[in-house]
Amino acid sequence: MTGPLDAVDPQISALIARESRRREQTLQLLAAETIASPAVRAAVGSPLADKYAEGYPGHRYHGGSEVVDEVERLAVQRAHALFGADYVNVQPLSWALANFAVYAAFAQPGDQVLSLSLRHGGHQSHGSRANWSGRWFSVVNYEVRRDTERIDYDRVRDLALIHRPRILVAGGTAYARSWDFAAMRTIADEAGCVLWVDGAHLIGLAAGGVLESPVPYADVVSVATNKVMRGPRGGLLLARAEHAESLARAVYPFLQGAPAMHSIAAKAVAFAESTTEEYRQYTRNVADTATALAAGFADAGLHVVGGGTDTHIGIVDVSPLGVTGREAARRLASAGIVVDKAITPFDPAPVSEGSAIRFGTAAATAGGVLPASAPHIVDLMVQAMTTTDERRHAGIAESVARLGEVE
Repeated sequence: MTGPLDAVDPQISALIARESRRREQTLQLLAAETIASPAVRAAVGSPLADKYAEGYPGHRYHGGSEVVDEVERLAVQRAHALFGADYVNVQPLSWALANFAVYAAFAQPGDQVLSLSLRHGGHQSHGSRANWSGRWFSVVNYEVRRDTERIDYDRVRDLALIHRPRILVAGGTAYARSWDFAAMRTIADEAGCVLWVDGAHLIGLAAGGVLESPVPYADVVSVATNKVMRGPRGGLLLARAEHAESLARAVYPFLQGAPAMHSIAAKAVAFAESTTEEYRQYTRNVADTATALAAGFADAGLHVVGGGTDTHIGIVDVSPLGVTGREAARRLASAGIVVDKAITPFDPAPVSEGSAIRFGTAAATAGGVLPASAPHIVDLMVQAMTTTDERRHAGIAESVARLGEVE
């Protein structure tokens, strides 16, 4: 069938409209999301979505790939210019698949992997038993220090020299501080292992000059192009030249078949947009807003894990308010503010409840929120978390919907 979406499928059209309204009328503080740029969305919805292009440029299984070969080469060139990596692979369909490709390239089932504990800010794909990475590999975890809630690099070194892992993993999804990549490189060299930086939550800020890039230090960096970077949902691998062949084979044909050429085109768009001053200012605002929110929560008497944030992420212990992380997230959602429940390092609460919330500022910043609004946002969030009154939540939601007017 042909015709506009609302005529062809009014149900889906209506649901898309509802999602658009939801995002416009609420404050999106999920650390895993931002808002793709209009140009990225245009590329995702292009005719390139129809093309099946199994293989790599110049070596496709299917014919008619001359144009998409140029698209992929351009995406690789732009990523190389942006990040400075020797080897770039833009084909991973997701960040998780990019992570799995790292294992496939460098390890065999049963090999040891040293990574940040999931309870201390790591990610399921770094060795959780709920994930295949924790079932196929022998995983040892390092933790943050109890006194500072930051990475103890001396302890990481001790564990690396004791266990001699095949892969040393840096990066996580709920660790708000910057990483000492030079220290991790030294540890990996001493232990004779591969240094993998999971840069899903870091690389967008590094591209904007807010954080140090892990690329000069790591053997391989895995990337999500949709966490802070305003690209499509998808993965990316950045690596040293000597790992090119093993990573290419890990992605195709080991893990996946044909790439999503419309997504690769959208990644190319995002890489180009990430070189602009507009993008650099966006990332500065992302980091400054996160810092201001963390400071505001501390001023309100709440503990911010790690003493603050260097990124777009913040973990706030809300137990002094008499709520669990789950209940706090529910109350905030009722007031039009979207966050994740979280646990703190050494959290006595069960994971299902948690003592904390996790916020992220990329989506809110992309939507127009600026650092100056952080104190007002903290005030609204504390109000929402300390009441179950639906009328008060409705009033807070009205204030949230007007945040754009405040800016």
